[in-house]
Amino acid sequence: MTDAPAQPKIGANDILRFLLEIFAVVSLGIWGFTAWPLPWPGVLIGIVTPGIAIVLWGLFRSPKAVFRLDAFGKAIVEILVMGTAAFAWWGMGQPVVAVVFALVATTSGIVNGRKELS
Repeated sequence: MTDAPAQPKIGANDILRFLLEIFAVVSLGIWGFTAWPLPWPGVLIGIVTPGIAIVLWGLFRSPKAVFRLDAFGKAIVEILVMGTAAFAWWGMGQPVVAVVFALVATTSGIVNGRKELS
């Protein structure tokens, strides 16, 4: 009998990180549509900015990333995406959302980074 490959364990921080990723992408879309004049460049920025974040995450940071990076490279990509989303909220006049999101994303990133390095 052949053993099935072991499924990765999904913990609470993994679920939180997924929700943070979704929130970051949606935040960038909201920022693009609300912070820029419509129809142009607001529509373009509202679509392209989240798209760039998705591509960066998929290429470098996702569990099945196309390009494998060391922990430092993964951290840079994560800081870029999450930091941009936090700054977007700040720029939209929502400093509380920006700070709370940045703190939660930073804490989750540190916990995940420690897990990856161990």
